[in-house]
Amino acid sequence: MASPDPNFEAKAKDILGLYLHPPENAAVFCIDEKTAIQALDRTQPALPMRPQQPERQTVEYVRHGTVSLFAALEVHSGKVVGRCVPRHTSEEFVSFLNEAVAARRRKAIHVILDNLAVHKAPVVQAWAKQHPKVTFHFTPTYASWLNQIEIWLGMITRDCIRRGVFHSVPDLAHKIMTYIRLYNRNAQPFHWTYRNPQKRIRVSLSSVTRH
Repeated sequence: MASPDPNFEAKAKDILGLYLHPPENAAVFCIDEKTAIQALDRTQPALPMRPQQPERQTVEYVRHGTVSLFAALEVHSGKVVGRCVPRHTSEEFVSFLNEAVAARRRKAIHVILDNLAVHKAPVVQAWAKQHPKVTFHFTPTYASWLNQIEIWLGMITRDCIRRGVFHSVPDLAHKIMTYIRLYNRNAQPFHWTYRNPQKRIRVSLSSVTRH
């Protein structure tokens, strides 16, 4: 879906500039959340792949509950900070900002966010006023794909969540945090490239393939 945002180009240029030419001595974070992740416990073990046959899982499962994941990707290093919470409230979001961003010893911190209501709640706006070195940059309407954390959330969904078996909500949270710790051992930044052969915004994204 094309973004209807009348300020799309200005907002996109602002965010792409942080990726391609980040301010000196500044940190850039991409932050978002994956909400209501279900702790699904399959009633039967998965059947492994066989020649000419994909892995198979039973459609029957036990649902133990849900957690939400806050995640912050540091653009320069590619490392991720995460926190699992029962609900994605604005208060929980502020607590996560304190953990992921506010303690960084930088002259300036830039945070890329989408337009979710939690990100613009009064308590978050009050937090931003108390941290003048932190600047929020919001993606254009319907253009959250400009936020690099969306790529990483897709990776954890594919690698850990979608095919996972979780015996409880704490088990789900533990496996998510274990995935983040293992990911950070070999984390690498995503690389944006920009081309403008016909005076149009064209952006491609590449990352190192991980096994």
